[in-house]
Amino acid sequence: MYAWLFRSLPGPLLVQILLALSILAGIVFLLMQFVFPWLSQYSPLNDSTLESLTFPATSRGEGTPT
Repeated sequence: MYAWLFRSLPGPLLVQILLALSILAGIVFLLMQFVFPWLSQYSPLNDSTLESLTFPATSRGEGTPT
């Protein structure tokens, strides 16, 4: 499939290489901008198993433990 794509690109070898790299960069851009953000909402990788650690306010009015 890649050989067919490379052979179907117009121009000499250098132009074909530049076109193939620009097509690859366009595909990566589309994946990063649209596909991966949409897909991340279905991924369990961002689910945290730790709760945020909060401390009660002390008598001095600070929120950090002594």
